[in-house]
Amino acid sequence: MAVARVTEIISGSSKSFQDAIDDGIDRANKTLKNVEGAWIKDQSIILDNGKIKEYRVVMKVTFILDD
Repeated sequence: MAVARVTEIISGSSKSFQDAIDDGIDRANKTLKNVEGAWIKDQSIILDNGKIKEYRVVMKVTFILDD
């Protein structure tokens, strides 16, 4: 029987929400072992003079703990 843990990650990108998600998952895989999945909890944008400066996502990442 596996035991999993969930951690929250905030990631940003100047390109798109998808790029922010990809960057967050890539970073999670470098730090955490056994990443199994993720879901997007929230999306937001940061504006600068009315223009989109950054796309941000808050995601919950699930990973399996070692035995």
